[in-house]
Amino acid sequence: MTRTTLTLADRLPTPDEHRGIAEAVGWSHAFAWEFLPASLAGSTAGVVALEGQEVIGMGRLVGDGVSYFYVQDLAVMPSHQGRGIGTLLLRRLLDHVRNTAPATAFVGLFSTGEGAALYTREGFTPGDMTGMFRLVHPAA
Repeated sequence: MTRTTLTLADRLPTPDEHRGIAEAVGWSHAFAWEFLPASLAGSTAGVVALEGQEVIGMGRLVGDGVSYFYVQDLAVMPSHQGRGIGTLLLRRLLDHVRNTAPATAFVGLFSTGEGAALYTREGFTPGDMTGMFRLVHPAA
């Protein structure tokens, strides 16, 4: 079988592409799918990895687009993991920050246990902060 060339496209995944990858990596419980189009539209930037015409990886940035950025939904289809695609996606997102932020920018993220090594290799550390989160439910 001939493998097609891997390319990166500076765009957000479509809702269907996002859902396909998210479900493939076990994140089906992490999203309210009916609101995903609005969530994607609120992104600062995105990148997808394609093999031929098939989207096999994704990542996006959320934040204010000036000083604060968060890596969100970085994932690669399980059948394509271990090839450095996650690293390429992350680096492309960090390049976006370098090319658009007017001054030193903060880039944060939450990682799964499986993804922590990727982020550590790329210079992410806990620093002197404690990551926290809270779920806020909509008003009735």
